[in-house]
Amino acid sequence: MTGLQNWQNRPFHRNWLMGQAEALLDFFGPVTIDPKGGFFDLGRDGQPIDTPRQLHVTTRMVHCHVVGHLLGLPGSAEMIDHGMRFLKEGHRDSAHGGYLWSLKDGAPADDTKQAYGHAFVLLAASSAKLAGHPLADTILTDVTEVLETRFWEEAYGAVSEEYRRDWSPISDYRGQNSNMHLTEALMAAFEATGDKTYIEKAKRIARLIIGTHAASLDYRVAEHFNAKWELDNDYSGDEMFRPSGSTPGHWLEWARLCLQLYVLDGKGEVWLKDAAAALFHQSIALGWDEVHGGFFYTLDWKNNPRTREKLWWPVCEGIGAAAFLNAHVPSEFHERWYRKLWDFAAAHLLDREFGGWHPELSEDLRPTSRLFTGKPDIYHAFQACLIPLYPAEGSLTAMILEENAGG
Repeated sequence: MTGLQNWQNRPFHRNWLMGQAEALLDFFGPVTIDPKGGFFDLGRDGQPIDTPRQLHVTTRMVHCHVVGHLLGLPGSAEMIDHGMRFLKEGHRDSAHGGYLWSLKDGAPADDTKQAYGHAFVLLAASSAKLAGHPLADTILTDVTEVLETRFWEEAYGAVSEEYRRDWSPISDYRGQNSNMHLTEALMAAFEATGDKTYIEKAKRIARLIIGTHAASLDYRVAEHFNAKWELDNDYSGDEMFRPSGSTPGHWLEWARLCLQLYVLDGKGEVWLKDAAAALFHQSIALGWDEVHGGFFYTLDWKNNPRTREKLWWPVCEGIGAAAFLNAHVPSEFHERWYRKLWDFAAAHLLDREFGGWHPELSEDLRPTSRLFTGKPDIYHAFQACLIPLYPAEGSLTAMILEENAGG
């Protein structure tokens, strides 16, 4: 790389990143454990709040504390075990199979079966397998079977979206968000098992969402589709998981996932590398607020801001994408934005008073709470801190494990 020296190689920066990761593990540590099962959500001050136990929170906590355990953090093994037992004894539906979206006081609060949640069950089980947890193989086998028989649509190379508890369909909606996170989980399952079936499914999803649809939209990622995987521009759903328009944060997330898939598949699919660079460039060109900074949460299809709040997770995903691009498509542009995104996070997203990250800022960068209450789960910020510290050759868990084996 000419000009700018890569921050990822500087000892001070690396120490700072590890310190931020450690602080997040402390913030989302034992205080989150609900003795009755699962993990509490946290308020801004880091104290538990009584909300339903959602599947994506349970699984992400398992995944992140697997990382903590592999790094050598005392106490993370207990967090993994608590989450894995709640997956098996709480979220898993013993009557109909699959995993319930949320529970309250031990009973289902939302008993739907969501592809998004099942993707994270696969991620948690795959990560837990790398940590040697005794329930990992059982849950990994189970959720793989559920994804294959209930969600996977071979004709399209992607998963369907949502079902009632008895597996009767809820809608004809198809979404990229659940398939994006399933791509991440399928790669983790491939790393954990060596089974190429997982990586082949990940490639098919990437070809559909990015190779077909995003490429045809000048590398803007479409979110919402009908049952035939035809774009639904007018769809408007849940603002957190299915916001209307397009979400630049997902373009950034896909940029990293495309590069990870490119590497894990042997670097034969060069289009994935080219797509990653294009997705990152478009997210900056169209999604970044040149006046105040930060990524607009959503854009309409004329590239105008639709939801003007600035969330923490697109910045986190941009950091991870820039780190991978610095490794595989090195340029001053990617290094400059790696630095700029960390500058923005340090100035506006780190909560210096209570710890953790502010999840949501107004357009002019004041902390607000229209979309989120309290502090969101650890997953995005934690990975943003650690991904730049390890080779861009696979998942964070696999790279840490490989480094441990070498040491």
